Amino acid sequence: MLAAAALAPYADRVTVIERDVLPATAAARAFLPQAQHAHLLWSGGAEAIEGLLPGFSERLLAAGAHRIPLTSGMVALSPGGWYRRWRPTHYLFAASRDLVDWAVREQVAALANVRVVEDTRVLGLTGDAGRVTGLRITTAEGGEERLAAALVVDASGRGTRTPQWLRELGVPPVREELVDSGLVYASRLYQAPPGTEKNFPVVNIQSVAHDPRPGKTAVIIPVEGGRWLVTLSGTRGGQPTADAAAFEAFARSARHPVVAELIQYAEPLSEVATFGHTANRRRYYEKSRVWPEGYVVLGDAVASYNPVYGHGMSVAAQGARALRRSLVEGGGLRAAGLSRRTQRAVAAPVSVAWDLATGQDIFYPDAVGKRPGAADKLLSRYVGRLVRTATADFVVATALTEVMTLSAPITTLVRPRVLLHALRGPRMPQLTGPPLTERELGFTRRTDRAERPGADRAGPVEPMEPAGT
Repeated sequence: MLAAAALAPYADRVTVIERDVLPATAAARAFLPQAQHAHLLWSGGAEAIEGLLPGFSERLLAAGAHRIPLTSGMVALSPGGWYRRWRPTHYLFAASRDLVDWAVREQVAALANVRVVEDTRVLGLTGDAGRVTGLRITTAEGGEERLAAALVVDASGRGTRTPQWLRELGVPPVREELVDSGLVYASRLYQAPPGTEKNFPVVNIQSVAHDPRPGKTAVIIPVEGGRWLVTLSGTRGGQPTADAAAFEAFARSARHPVVAELIQYAEPLSEVATFGHTANRRRYYEKSRVWPEGYVVLGDAVASYNPVYGHGMSVAAQGARALRRSLVEGGGLRAAGLSRRTQRAVAAPVSVAWDLATGQDIFYPDAVGKRPGAADKLLSRYVGRLVRTATADFVVATALTEVMTLSAPITTLVRPRVLLHALRGPRMPQLTGPPLTERELGFTRRTDRAERPGADRAGPVEPMEPAGT
């Protein structure tokens, strides 16, 4: 949908070929099984969407999404310790994946020259190794139809068939990389306790890749409808299951039990859903020595990531924005070299998310992938020092937040000022527990509903900002 938004000002007609049947509301759909799990839309991704669809953020908020300030609105145990809740510098949108999809879909569907064809499969490409000229698609009767196009964009996600389609046209295969920690997700919806519907932080217990044990994570995301989406994960040898009776116990086995303590008195609204297709996979299309005109690949079809880092939607949005910029700068849909220029531009946000994800995942026990060399280990040690320093240093915490939200390139982490602070290390004592306010901490204790903090009114949560920030 974002690719369609990027193309709409430069095309007479944009046709979206959609395998799924799209719901009219923010509801589940068959070919998006990962929607049941936690999704984050970082500020870098949200601003890319806003640039393509002005008013998107307001629409999302009006539908019930939460705009979480970072890092004042996050309680996070990083591999280096508890982050402080520094004054806001960035943000994220917390909502269900279904709601984010709906908000985008509604705006794109309103564009006069965009047509969505549902319940239709792409069978292959037409053209040759020099230029893609269109698609072969199924018809409603089960036959085959050819659809001509000046530009074809593959935004079909992890299930992409681009490698096969290009091979059929005679395009040489490109290099692929795989890094798989064996991570499995398990998620469940809860009714948010009275008083937490607004201004409640994201609570995030991260794992430590270098520990000689499976990595376990637990996160609470406040989503629309006064609900909490709770997602647990574990790497190979320590994965969660769909057993509802074991859900809270697994949350308690993470590095800190605060997520289990927060949900122990909350009311479950769903069964436990699991998801295991979480390997990091990248195809280096931007390096291909042969690339056809008239063809671009975006989003997870280029690279998919361990979803625990929350980068998939944001990278896809930035890829669509890169497509728009290529059209603006390159002279339209049929400009020579448009596809190759776009593919190289798409690789920039892909590379940031890829380095962040695989730089950690390869160190988990029994991870599958190319083993880290000396340079990789040195970089991992530096990032580890940055993460530890960020727990007690606003400059480093802000630099990490800039990169994590995809608001700045990864080179931000080696700026002279950041390097100096990293070398100096933490200048404040580490926190010994989660930086919850007294009001937030009250939700970990059993009380009568009427006595719960904020049961009658939901006042603002005061950020726990250390002095001197």
